[in-house]
Amino acid sequence: MKTNSLFASRLSMTMAALALAVVLPLPAAMAADEHFVKEGAAVGGYDVVAYHKAGGPTMGSSKFTAEYQGVMWHFASAENRDAFTASPAKYAPAYGGWCSAGASKGKKVATMPQFWKIVDGQLYLNSSEVAHTKLFLGDTAGVIRKGEMNWKTIYATPAAKL
Repeated sequence: MKTNSLFASRLSMTMAALALAVVLPLPAAMAADEHFVKEGAAVGGYDVVAYHKAGGPTMGSSKFTAEYQGVMWHFASAENRDAFTASPAKYAPAYGGWCSAGASKGKKVATMPQFWKIVDGQLYLNSSEVAHTKLFLGDTAGVIRKGEMNWKTIYATPAAKL
Protein backbone atom coordinates (compact mmCIF):
# COMPACT_ATOMS: atom_id res chain seq x y z
CA MET A 1 0.00 0.00 0.00
CA LYS A 2 2.83 2.40 0.76
CA THR A 3 4.19 1.89 -2.80
CA ASN A 4 0.83 2.90 -4.30
CA SER A 5 0.78 6.03 -2.15
CA LEU A 6 4.32 6.97 -3.23
CA PHE A 7 3.41 6.35 -6.89
CA ALA A 8 0.26 8.48 -6.56
CA SER A 9 2.27 11.29 -4.95
CA ARG A 10 4.89 11.26 -7.73
CA LEU A 11 2.19 11.09 -10.39
CA SER A 12 0.43 14.06 -8.81
CA MET A 13 3.66 16.10 -8.76
CA THR A 14 4.39 15.18 -12.38
CA MET A 15 0.90 16.21 -13.47
CA ALA A 16 1.24 19.52 -11.63
CA ALA A 17 4.59 20.21 -13.34
CA LEU A 18 3.08 19.41 -16.73
CA ALA A 19 0.14 21.71 -16.07
CA LEU A 20 2.51 24.57 -15.20
CA ALA A 21 4.56 23.92 -18.34
CA VAL A 22 1.43 24.29 -20.45
CA VAL A 23 0.19 27.41 -18.66
CA LEU A 24 3.47 29.32 -18.24
CA PRO A 25 5.21 30.69 -21.34
CA LEU A 26 8.67 29.42 -22.12
CA PRO A 27 11.48 31.89 -21.44
CA ALA A 28 12.59 31.77 -25.10
CA ALA A 29 9.09 32.67 -26.26
CA MET A 30 9.04 35.64 -23.92
CA ALA A 31 12.54 36.66 -24.96
CA ALA A 32 11.51 37.00 -28.60
CA ASP A 33 8.98 39.69 -27.57
CA GLU A 34 11.73 41.54 -25.73
CA HIS A 35 13.86 41.95 -28.86
CA PHE A 36 13.34 43.67 -32.18
CA VAL A 37 13.50 40.73 -34.60
CA LYS A 38 13.28 41.18 -38.35
CA GLU A 39 13.78 38.45 -40.93
CA GLY A 40 14.50 35.94 -38.16
CA ALA A 41 17.37 37.81 -36.52
CA ALA A 42 17.81 40.37 -33.76
CA VAL A 43 18.04 43.95 -35.05
CA GLY A 44 17.29 42.76 -38.57
CA GLY A 45 20.51 40.78 -38.83
CA TYR A 46 22.87 43.69 -38.23
CA ASP A 47 26.08 42.98 -36.33
CA VAL A 48 25.75 44.74 -32.96
CA VAL A 49 29.46 44.32 -32.22
CA ALA A 50 30.34 46.19 -35.42
CA TYR A 51 28.71 49.35 -34.08
CA HIS A 52 31.35 49.31 -31.33
CA LYS A 53 34.34 48.08 -33.35
CA ALA A 54 33.74 49.37 -36.89
CA GLY A 55 31.90 52.52 -35.86
CA GLY A 56 28.69 51.86 -37.72
CA PRO A 57 26.06 49.44 -38.94
CA THR A 58 27.34 46.33 -40.71
CA MET A 59 25.09 43.57 -41.96
CA GLY A 60 25.77 40.27 -40.26
CA SER A 61 25.86 36.86 -41.93
CA SER A 62 24.02 33.64 -41.28
CA LYS A 63 27.50 32.02 -41.30
CA PHE A 64 28.31 33.68 -37.97
CA THR A 65 25.44 33.39 -35.50
CA ALA A 66 24.83 33.10 -31.80
CA GLU A 67 21.70 32.62 -29.76
CA TYR A 68 21.13 34.93 -26.84
CA GLN A 69 17.96 35.31 -24.78
CA GLY A 70 16.10 33.01 -27.17
CA VAL A 71 16.90 35.12 -30.24
CA MET A 72 19.32 34.55 -33.14
CA TRP A 73 21.98 37.22 -33.64
CA HIS A 74 24.06 37.60 -36.83
CA PHE A 75 27.64 38.86 -37.08
CA ALA A 76 29.95 39.94 -39.87
CA SER A 77 32.81 37.76 -38.61
CA ALA A 78 33.67 34.92 -36.26
CA GLU A 79 35.68 37.44 -34.22
CA ASN A 80 32.61 39.62 -33.65
CA ARG A 81 30.44 36.59 -32.84
CA ASP A 82 33.00 35.42 -30.29
CA ALA A 83 33.21 38.88 -28.70
CA PHE A 84 29.42 38.89 -28.37
CA THR A 85 29.18 35.40 -26.87
CA ALA A 86 31.93 36.30 -24.38
CA SER A 87 30.04 39.39 -23.20
CA PRO A 88 26.54 39.69 -24.72
CA ALA A 89 25.30 42.32 -22.26
CA LYS A 90 28.16 44.59 -23.38
CA TYR A 91 27.03 44.50 -27.02
CA ALA A 92 23.27 43.86 -27.01
CA PRO A 93 21.44 47.11 -27.69
CA ALA A 94 19.30 48.87 -25.12
CA TYR A 95 15.59 48.07 -25.10
CA GLY A 96 16.11 44.84 -27.02
CA GLY A 97 17.00 46.80 -30.14
CA TRP A 98 13.67 48.63 -30.21
CA CYS A 99 13.68 52.39 -30.78
CA SER A 100 15.08 54.28 -27.81
CA ALA A 101 12.85 57.28 -28.44
CA GLY A 102 9.85 54.94 -28.73
CA ALA A 103 10.73 53.23 -25.44
CA SER A 104 10.83 56.64 -23.78
CA LYS A 105 7.20 57.03 -24.83
CA GLY A 106 6.17 53.52 -23.76
CA LYS A 107 6.19 52.05 -27.27
CA LYS A 108 8.13 49.41 -29.19
CA VAL A 109 9.00 50.81 -32.60
CA ALA A 110 11.08 49.01 -35.24
CA THR A 111 14.52 50.52 -35.72
CA MET A 112 16.62 51.46 -38.71
CA PRO A 113 20.33 50.58 -38.50
CA GLN A 114 21.67 53.99 -39.54
CA PHE A 115 20.11 55.77 -36.54
CA TRP A 116 22.30 54.81 -33.61
CA LYS A 117 24.56 56.11 -30.87
CA ILE A 118 26.74 54.53 -28.22
CA VAL A 119 26.36 56.23 -24.84
CA ASP A 120 28.54 55.08 -21.93
CA GLY A 121 29.29 51.85 -23.81
CA GLN A 122 25.61 51.05 -24.50
CA LEU A 123 24.24 50.87 -28.05
CA TYR A 124 20.98 52.77 -28.61
CA LEU A 125 19.02 52.40 -31.85
CA ASN A 126 16.25 54.59 -33.22
CA SER A 127 13.50 54.35 -35.80
CA SER A 128 13.85 57.49 -37.90
CA GLU A 129 15.87 60.63 -38.42
CA VAL A 130 13.35 62.64 -36.38
CA ALA A 131 13.34 60.14 -33.50
CA HIS A 132 17.12 60.05 -33.53
CA THR A 133 18.00 63.70 -34.11
CA LYS A 134 15.19 65.63 -32.48
CA LEU A 135 14.24 63.27 -29.64
CA PHE A 136 17.24 61.09 -28.78
CA LEU A 137 20.07 63.49 -29.54
CA GLY A 138 17.97 66.46 -28.40
CA ASP A 139 17.61 65.03 -24.88
CA THR A 140 19.75 61.90 -24.65
CA ALA A 141 19.75 61.68 -20.85
CA GLY A 142 15.98 62.28 -20.64
CA VAL A 143 15.16 59.72 -23.34
CA ILE A 144 17.35 57.11 -21.67
CA ARG A 145 15.87 57.84 -18.23
CA LYS A 146 12.29 57.59 -19.51
CA GLY A 147 13.13 54.56 -21.63
CA GLU A 148 14.58 52.73 -18.62
CA MET A 149 11.49 53.50 -16.55
CA ASN A 150 9.09 52.36 -19.29
CA TRP A 151 11.11 49.30 -20.28
CA LYS A 152 10.48 47.74 -16.87
CA THR A 153 6.79 47.40 -17.78
CA ILE A 154 6.80 47.07 -21.59
CA TYR A 155 9.72 44.69 -22.22
CA ALA A 156 7.62 41.52 -22.51
CA THR A 157 4.56 43.16 -24.10
CA PRO A 158 4.22 42.58 -27.85
CA ALA A 159 4.70 45.78 -29.85
CA ALA A 160 1.21 45.53 -31.34
CA LYS A 161 -0.32 45.71 -27.83
CA LEU A 162 1.38 48.97 -26.85
